[in-house]
Amino acid sequence: MIQLIGLTEIPEINEGHNISEVIVAALARQEMVLDQTDVLVIAQKIVSKSEGRLVNLQEILPSEKAIQLAKKSGHSPQHMEVILREATNVLRCENGVVITRTRHGFICANSGVDSSNVPGGSTVCLLPIDPDLSAKKISLGITLSTNVNLPVIICDTFGRPWRNGAINLAIGSWGINPLRDYRGELDSEGISLKSTQIAVVDELACAAELIMNKLDRVPAVLVRGYINKDRSGCIRESMLRKEGEDLFL
Repeated sequence: MIQLIGLTEIPEINEGHNISEVIVAALARQEMVLDQTDVLVIAQKIVSKSEGRLVNLQEILPSEKAIQLAKKSGHSPQHMEVILREATNVLRCENGVVITRTRHGFICANSGVDSSNVPGGSTVCLLPIDPDLSAKKISLGITLSTNVNLPVIICDTFGRPWRNGAINLAIGSWGINPLRDYRGELDSEGISLKSTQIAVVDELACAAELIMNKLDRVPAVLVRGYINKDRSGCIRESMLRKEGEDLFL
């Protein structure tokens, strides 16, 4: 059985906050003891804030390309400039939507640049520079304080092709294999599976969002009861398709 436990005792996060210490303190305030089957799912926004990934749009000088794309996207030229700086290329820009490939390799709207839940009307939040490394630092910091090896997943909200409704996806992870690989195993008819790989970190991120909710100020969730047999791998190594392997671009 899997349980979802929201961490509600987390204060407003600012640049320089140590997320590991914040999580350990929140656990103590909620009188919770970590279990060896726990996985921490944490919202990208508080990780980015702690790492100083906020930008004041009033300080941004837009390029000519940003000015032109802003007319199609509905964003301000300054906002569009930040989106471009976080992208390696723009895949679509129409009907008020900008789809980019980020420097991390993610395909998402607006390069993950977001203006929700950040202070000031002209501030936007960027994704962590290296989400896998961020997850590693948080995990190791918590382990040092609690003596429990706690896998960490950093999640963000992504849209999906051909379906309405956004979902939480893992953008960084540490201490858990992102994929459950069934290839070579036999199905119920004794047939060897050839292609089945389940993105367990995305599934856990989606489950955690049921507790997080965009409006409830629950930026971290413990998923308890997942049997994590393989602690190797990270998002960049395991989850991202190479450009030549993507069938839809």
